[in-house]
Amino acid sequence: MHAALLLLADSRLPAGGHGHSGGAEEAVRTGAIHDLTSLAAFLRGRLATAGLVAAGLAAAACEYGASANRAGWIRLDAEADARTSSPAQRDTSRTQGRLLLRTARRIWPSPALDVLAESLPQGAHHPAALGAAAGAAGCAPGEAALASAYTAVTGPATAAVRLLGLDPVAVHRLLADLAPDLERIAAITPTGWEALPAHAAPALDLLAERHIRSELRLFVS
Repeated sequence: MHAALLLLADSRLPAGGHGHSGGAEEAVRTGAIHDLTSLAAFLRGRLATAGLVAAGLAAAACEYGASANRAGWIRLDAEADARTSSPAQRDTSRTQGRLLLRTARRIWPSPALDVLAESLPQGAHHPAALGAAAGAAGCAPGEAALASAYTAVTGPATAAVRLLGLDPVAVHRLLADLAPDLERIAAITPTGWEALPAHAAPALDLLAERHIRSELRLFVS
């Protein structure tokens, strides 16, 4: 495993990831998450849908980055857009992607990252930015997928600890239980646009739309 992968998956990377709950805040508000058991179900569901899609996009971006051009990045961005039904989630993904790309360009300078930033001034979707950054850092597509899948569950898990006061050790036990699923997803490295996963998560879409309209929020998403 490439050491840079640890930096990309670290919530302390100055790219704003700590400010997002991945739907967990609204799920807590609605009662969908209220204890360890319900959090475990939420994390598994998120990983199997949105997490899988993000991992596939990250792997594709990592693989593509070596020969990236403007048309290709725009095509990959369109694929990500088509897999993100919620306008609120699209905005969140682009915001996170823009911040991550800005940070990655300073840490791992790369022509591919420059082309990506120039091709999508509105902000690349977060999985694409993560995959491109992983490629620039020397990681393999499977490693980019692993980092993406990992962040898809660690963000909500950490948010649940802060929102509900859950035992952080017990919550990390839930994350440890997901390790086989994370490794399985990381082994899926799609080649070609038609192979990208497109699993839908309507509940997450609805949570995102409700959250953006909430007057009192601890997290951005």
